[in-house]
Amino acid sequence: MSHEGIRIVNAEQAKREDLEHEPLPVDAVAPKKVRVKKTEGTGVEIDWKDGHQSKWSFAWLRNACPCATCHEDREKTGRPPGEPKPKEQTLLMMYEAPVKPLEVTPMGKYALKFKWSDGHESGIYSWEYLRRVCRCEKCVKR
Repeated sequence: MSHEGIRIVNAEQAKREDLEHEPLPVDAVAPKKVRVKKTEGTGVEIDWKDGHQSKWSFAWLRNACPCATCHEDREKTGRPPGEPKPKEQTLLMMYEAPVKPLEVTPMGKYALKFKWSDGHESGIYSWEYLRRVCRCEKCVKR
């Protein structure tokens, strides 16, 4: 008997996966205004048509990359989107410049694509994905 395709997940991960599949209202995933604060280096802010507002730092967005490779890596380690990979403990920690977007490109009317300073550029951040990973107090409590 094969057990391929069976995964064991903890309760928090199961709840997160359930929320990922719950349909969102159209106005909840339709941006009214998008501000990418690349010059300031602070992050992305979106005002949604349903009146909600979301904000993310660039570091958080890079660590929440939705591409298949990043998603699978987070799944293997049990990290939620936005949580950085643990760094190797060494005697002398090397300085690592914060990751920032070199380019931000709208993808049609459904997403943003970032070209990051660490060379990564395969993640497409759809409006639905961004709304699902909202970091506001109300959404984090869910």
